[in-house]
Amino acid sequence: MSAKPAAAVVVLCWVFVLLDGLDLFIYGAVLPHILDDHSVGITAAQGGAIGSYTTFGMLVGALVAGTVSDAIGRKKTIIACVTLFSLASAVTAVAPSAGAFGGARLVAGLGLGGLLPTAIAYIMDHAPAARRNLMVGVVMTAHQAGGILAAALGLTMVPALGWRSVFWLGAVPLVIVVPLALRYLPESVGFLLAKGRRDEAEAVARRYHLPPEALAEPAEGARTGAWQSLRTLFTGGRWPTTLLFWCASFAGLLLVYGVSTWLPEMMRDNGYELGSAVSFLLVINLGGIVGLLTAGRLSDHFGPLRVTVIWFALTAIGCALFAVHMPLPLTYVVVFLTGALLFSAQTMVYASVGSVHTPQTRATAVGWVAGMGRFGAVFGPWLGGTLVAAGATTWGFAAFAIAGVVGAVMMAGALLLNTRRHAVEQGLAPRD
Repeated sequence: MSAKPAAAVVVLCWVFVLLDGLDLFIYGAVLPHILDDHSVGITAAQGGAIGSYTTFGMLVGALVAGTVSDAIGRKKTIIACVTLFSLASAVTAVAPSAGAFGGARLVAGLGLGGLLPTAIAYIMDHAPAARRNLMVGVVMTAHQAGGILAAALGLTMVPALGWRSVFWLGAVPLVIVVPLALRYLPESVGFLLAKGRRDEAEAVARRYHLPPEALAEPAEGARTGAWQSLRTLFTGGRWPTTLLFWCASFAGLLLVYGVSTWLPEMMRDNGYELGSAVSFLLVINLGGIVGLLTAGRLSDHFGPLRVTVIWFALTAIGCALFAVHMPLPLTYVVVFLTGALLFSAQTMVYASVGSVHTPQTRATAVGWVAGMGRFGAVFGPWLGGTLVAAGATTWGFAAFAIAGVVGAVMMAGALLLNTRRHAVEQGLAPRD
């Protein structure tokens, strides 16, 4: 793959995921300032509800965009999602009331929800097979970088320029990122072949030095529309694997959002000082960046399904250890290692889904896994808050550990089913 176009694809996809991570964490950073701004009239209860609106928008966006992407193309879908998010961010910046603010955040969630799974499918379409999972890990480090950037903006930009400034910043991609995407992003080779546009597919393959198998004609019936792509998730004996992936994604995003939201408070309740408890959030995100790179490389060698099973199981152990009050240096090590496992486990669920689906249906599959996982993103913070409010922090750590076990079991089931399906396809095992 030539360096210049490859760099453009990776960098732009990294920026797309950065937008998702930044928006996820920035709302919590600016919410106290929004509540203090009486001109908007947002109460604490409304602030919590608006956070849920965004998550719901991301759920719907993930479910819709993946299927749409397989029908109209990755490039158009990505540009539409960035445009929608940027416009909604600009409306958020000038929102005069709680209703307008909440509506804009809902629309922003739609754009962001579609952006993440489409970007993952896109990078898998263009990465060399030997480095495909590593490239997913590299791109997903942007999510943790977004959390770190959100903290920095919350400490510097917001006090100086006000809370509206960060939402104006969210509108910048419309004038910078979208033109770059129009100029440098090619369409997916798999999508072009599925639509019968072979000349264009060959041009993209030459430009990106893709291997000859990338230009293999889709199997009969693979040239599908949106609903046909969705049906593929449940036909050909795939429906049990699809449901297992959905359950694993639910457990993974329950962990990501639950731990990200409540780790400082739960660690403080476990006897740590407030300063140390807050710093755990930074450490766990730094661990997440290292873990994503490690998991991606290992997945290229051993397969993402195997790595994800182990990662979820070790995450369960790490969450259980949070309940043990240890010396502070040792606690930092445990938090770092758990972050390295927790965030990359969910990312490798996406990589696993992408690895078992063809380019023609990959975005639909990843989008629906991300969308179903968003139910876990809603449930995780609620579960953590309920247990903290009840003074049951130890049970909170146990609940997160159980989620890790559930994720490991679901992915182990998907691994077994996928292994058997391959054996049947190769004639090494009898059909049921």
